Amino acid sequence: MSSYIGRGRKARQTFGFDEVAIVPGRVTINPDEVDTTWQLRDLRFGVPILAAAMDGVVDTAMAVAMSRLGGLAVLNLEGVQTRYEAPGTVLGEIASADPAEATRLVQKLYQPPIKEELVATRIREIKSGGGVAAVSSTPIRAAQLGRLAEQAGADVFVVQSTVATIDHISTAYKTLDLPAFIDSMKVPVIVGNCVTYEVAMDLMEAGADAVLVGVGPGAACTTRGVLGIGVPQVTATVDCAAARDLYLKRAGKYVPVITDGGMDTGGDVCKAFASGADAVMIGSALARAKEAPGRGYHWGMATPHANLPRGARVKTGTSGTLEEIIVGPARTDDGTQNLLGALRTCMGNVGAKNILEMQQADLIIAPSIRSEGKLMQRAQHVGMWR
Repeated sequence: MSSYIGRGRKARQTFGFDEVAIVPGRVTINPDEVDTTWQLRDLRFGVPILAAAMDGVVDTAMAVAMSRLGGLAVLNLEGVQTRYEAPGTVLGEIASADPAEATRLVQKLYQPPIKEELVATRIREIKSGGGVAAVSSTPIRAAQLGRLAEQAGADVFVVQSTVATIDHISTAYKTLDLPAFIDSMKVPVIVGNCVTYEVAMDLMEAGADAVLVGVGPGAACTTRGVLGIGVPQVTATVDCAAARDLYLKRAGKYVPVITDGGMDTGGDVCKAFASGADAVMIGSALARAKEAPGRGYHWGMATPHANLPRGARVKTGTSGTLEEIIVGPARTDDGTQNLLGALRTCMGNVGAKNILEMQQADLIIAPSIRSEGKLMQRAQHVGMWR
């Protein structure tokens, strides 16, 4: 549906998490009996949640902890983990810095070059801890870091940029031949980020094993404010899921859609799956975990073409342990903990036995759903009004 926004110019109406609600089903299911499993090629995960490749969110210990819970954490190969032997010391220095000095300090600390030997070291640390090693880089360094990561035993490689396309034009540097790169890799390759049907289809046809959906929705990302680009996550997920379904019919290959960013509560996560997601990638909600390397701090992107820490610093506060945030039990009533439990309960209430059925749940446009009848919560500072 589109409307005229001026003479001869139309704009399509789109929707985000706060503007829709999920309709309960005619049949309900015991939440303990629903299946939240998703699959990435031959890898199966019981928890359809990925920790974002942000330095304040994922280090090797966090990656191991996520794996033990049944999820997946992605380590950023272009951040402090591969620039410093002791990245925890660097993160601690940033976290304790005065906000006015944070930008200058981050710029200084990210000047040292990436040490290739540390790529293998970090992957071995994850593997030795029993974790699934998923790592990421920007397209410009994917060929180099992908080779190193694969040789070191990485299980998943993520090629991530603010806006991913098959055709990137540049005379300043050599661009990545994405189809050739994916074909050369023996491990699953996730590519992102995209928000449109056409680009999602392009990435799938290029051989991506999964696509990341989301441009600028994250709390730490400034893309929408600085560049003015993006599509609300519900609409973006629906459109990219439609590409996935058509690609399955054409090629016989199911390419998971991973909604990336903009989710802070269990309700947001549930709406992502109802919009068509197979899994979700979360940053800020997990940056608040006690186990997170940033200890409550996280950073956005450095440039429109690099998934690197930005100078701006956001203090989110500690929300609890990683286990409490992912699988509970929750100690809060604002929806920021027990995200998997929220998904299971929602699936039970809509009658969805698995993720594929959850993707078919009815959605309605309901911009007042979060505030309707919540006057007393606001007055008492409980729930989402805490």
